[in-house]
Amino acid sequence: MVNSVEISRVNIRDSLSVDVSVWMEHPDDMDFRPTLSISGTTFTISNISDGAALASVELDEAQMAAVIRDQAAELRVKFQVQGMHGRLKDIHPIIADGKAKKLATANWKTTQTVTFE
Repeated sequence: MVNSVEISRVNIRDSLSVDVSVWMEHPDDMDFRPTLSISGTTFTISNISDGAALASVELDEAQMAAVIRDQAAELRVKFQVQGMHGRLKDIHPIIADGKAKKLATANWKTTQTVTFE
């Protein structure tokens, strides 16, 4: 189950690209099915199963033109789990490399259609 969703960056590449951080409640959770919509200039990411709005952001004119042209947006999602990411206090070095260990993060990239309200 999704704990929270945060939109970190919106920019234009080939189409509208939205960077999203998704915090899950448990490492085995896999229930993130987003749907994208635009109402006025507000871009909203919602949950497809219950329709609850997870995150929203205001778009400028260039970003609106890109999403109207393509009728789609690219989501670049970084999945994180509370208790596993963002709270590492002790860094344990890998002796062979001389580098610190990093926690694995799951990244996901998809193109979703956008509905206009």
